[in-house]
This record gives sequence, C-alpha cells and structure tokens, in this order.
Amino acid sequence: MSTFSIVIPCLNAIATLGETLDSLLTQTDRDWEALVVDDGSTDGSWALAATYAAQDPRIRPMRNPGRGPSAARNLVIAEGRGDIIAFCDADDLWAPEKLTRMRRAFADTRADAVFARIAFFDGRGTRTVSTVPGGDLTVPMLMGENPVCTMSNLAIRREVFVASGGLDTTMVHNEDLEYLIRLAATGYRIRGLDETLVYYRTSPTGLSSNLDAMRRGRSAALATAARHGFAPDARAEAIHLRYLARRALRTDAPAHEALRLAFGGAMTSPSGFFSDLKRGGLTLACAAAAPLMPRRLRRALFSH
Repeated sequence: MSTFSIVIPCLNAIATLGETLDSLLTQTDRDWEALVVDDGSTDGSWALAATYAAQDPRIRPMRNPGRGPSAARNLVIAEGRGDIIAFCDADDLWAPEKLTRMRRAFADTRADAVFARIAFFDGRGTRTVSTVPGGDLTVPMLMGENPVCTMSNLAIRREVFVASGGLDTTMVHNEDLEYLIRLAATGYRIRGLDETLVYYRTSPTGLSSNLDAMRRGRSAALATAARHGFAPDARAEAIHLRYLARRALRTDAPAHEALRLAFGGAMTSPSGFFSDLKRGGLTLACAAAAPLMPRRLRRALFSH
C-alpha cells in the first residue's frame, strides 16, 4: 500500500501527459501510485501511459471511456490503495517537493484536505501565483473566489473522500467548487500551505465557448451552499465576476466580455471588487483598455 494515490484524468493529452508524469517521477517522496484514467483518447495518450507504466509499476493506466473527469477521479475510491488522494490534471506539473510537503501537512490530524499556491504558466514561464488565505476555507470564501483554483492542487484523506461521496459526475464545470463547498459546509477542514507546489497550464482558448456552462456549474455549486444554509452576497458575486473578467482577459474571449464582467462586478459591490485593490484596479483598467488592445498583447499581459 502506498501513502499517496494520485489520480490523473486523461483525454487526448499526448502533448502534455509526458511532462506531467515526469513531474511525478521527480517527487522527493517516492511512496505513491498514479492512476492514469483514460476517457477514450484517440491520440496515443493510452500508449504513452502504458510506456511509462512499463518503466515504473507505480503508474497504473486504466480505461474509463466517455465518463468524464469527475468519474475518473471517483474511480480512486474503488481502485486506489493510498491513505491520501492527490489529484493532478494531465497538463499540469508538480514541484518536486509537492508530496513531501503534503505528507508533512497531513501529519496534523486536524487537516482533512490540503492545498497550496499555484503558479500560472503557458508552457514556457510564469510570473503570477495564486494566494492562500489564512485559516480554514469557508463556504462564504469559496462563493467569492476559489483559492484552490484547480483539482491539481487538492489532496484529501481517503476516508474523507469516501465519506463525502466524491465528485458530482453530472457536472462539467465548477465541479471542484461544488465539492469544496460540500466539504466545508459539512465541517471538514481544508487548509492551505503558503508555498507554490503546482504549475497550472493556462490556455488561450475556452472561456468564450464555455462561459454559459461555467455559469450553470456555479449555479449548481451555489445550490449546494444553499442546501447547507449559505447564500452568496453581493461581495462574493463581485469577487467572482472579477475572477471571470481576469480569465476573459487571458483567453480568446471577445474583448467586450472582460469589460462587461469587470464593470458588472464593480457595480455589484465596489467593496468586493476592490477588496484586493491592486487586483481590482488592474482588472478594471485593463478590461476598459482591452477593446483597444491587439489580442496577442492582451493574452501576453494576462496569460500568466
């Protein structure tokens, strides 16, 4: 039995999967297994995972075609052997000390789940990292901006993941937010480490085509919060709109989309939108300038 079960959902990730698996092989804590769960790839991802598995038996390719990333992650309940579950997407990277730091964090028995800072990178470099709030995550905090940012940044005790029922497999967007709200609302303690351990690969595409799906996912997450007695306020909504505006600025979304989101957030709750004065001010200023910027320049400024 390993200490860590790492789950990697995979769908046509041939361009990045090798780098992701290499980042696992450089971990300073070597007591892990990795479940590479293929969702029906047609690009050679399965063959690549099998090649890595032939070289290192800790890597276990599995097929789960057409069921989506949440079902892939939930497969660890039946197939995982580790006491701690850590998630990693097939295009993200981990710092070599990631699992060593997780082991140390879980030595505190009061921690049910742990995350850290992430660095945004485009495959070449990074300039921006996320922030980690002090104290345990709360539902009101999560309804504003999710500091975990990505499932690649979450590790959780196996018994907690099993008891909580895993991820909602009917959701495509914001399923991680819904799950974190469910954890926090039912009393589990989610703690942050103020160090950068995950590198999140940004993409210049996606927001314009999935914005409606993201909204539906957020609505489902907020419905979960409501069932536990939590309702979002104007401040939380403004912070969320600020997050979406920043994401719009670093993708191929129409330039007016970022302005609409930023202006909406500032009007919804000025105190929420400018709760981080630098972030709020820069977002609003750049959203206003975005229609005048060439798309390449806009992406260069916000893709990290």
